[in-house]
Amino acid sequence: MTAVFDPAQYKRTTRQQWEDAAEAWHRWGPALEEWLGEATERMLDTAAITKGSRVLDVAAGAGGQSLAAARRVGPSGRVLATDISPTILTYAAKSAADAGLANLDTLAVDGEELDVDEGSFDAVISRVGLIYFPDQQRALAGMRRALRPGGRLAAVVYSTPDRNEFFSIPVGIIRRRAQLPPPLPGQPGPFSLGQPGVVEAALVQAGFHDVGVATLVAPVRMPSAADCVRFERDSFGALHQMLAGLAAPEREQAWAEIERELGRFQTDTGFEGPCEMLVASGTK
Repeated sequence: MTAVFDPAQYKRTTRQQWEDAAEAWHRWGPALEEWLGEATERMLDTAAITKGSRVLDVAAGAGGQSLAAARRVGPSGRVLATDISPTILTYAAKSAADAGLANLDTLAVDGEELDVDEGSFDAVISRVGLIYFPDQQRALAGMRRALRPGGRLAAVVYSTPDRNEFFSIPVGIIRRRAQLPPPLPGQPGPFSLGQPGVVEAALVQAGFHDVGVATLVAPVRMPSAADCVRFERDSFGALHQMLAGLAAPEREQAWAEIERELGRFQTDTGFEGPCEMLVASGTK
């Protein structure tokens, strides 16, 4: 029998994943920003975010990029960080308060149901979030609606699995061990917008113009492959969900195989896992 993708169940599961992973995602924040820092700055540049800008961050997570945007817009600007997980947003709010940033607000909301005033933002950003929406066109429509005329959208997504082996290797191992079927056509996932032309077509379909995509090499650098596995094991809720059907010993065997396979990217100077990002953008 062919599996049927249930978007409502997927959203419930995704919300719980991020509720569970919120503390770990915050704890790994410095490593995340070291890894994604360059892509984040490119995203903010591409979205034309400057002093005084009003910015909407969709699927903000623990808010590393939200804080970067808040610093850039300054006291005269405003950033609204949104996410499906209320718990993870508490970490974004705390980080902003600890950094003395009074210009960042949070809102727990489904990214496909953005409850914001039409035309109220100069820029919309989404860092590794758009790929996980079941209805990407609905999410993009909400982002476009939130923008003022001439406002800019910029989103960071993964490219193809062969260029993101730090992530695709664990996914492949778990999928094989758990006997999971391949993703269904159009199903959300880390590489759902990575094939050439796919993310551009999605933005054009959603009504954006001046659409462009920049490719950015963003290797995951850590002291060892074991550290990368700890990072993914702590923070990547989707991997845990894929493992849910395996008994505890089988899960441990899967993680052990993942560490062995990722070990190919470890040298005397540390671990460098292949990762390639796309920074996609468009204008309303």
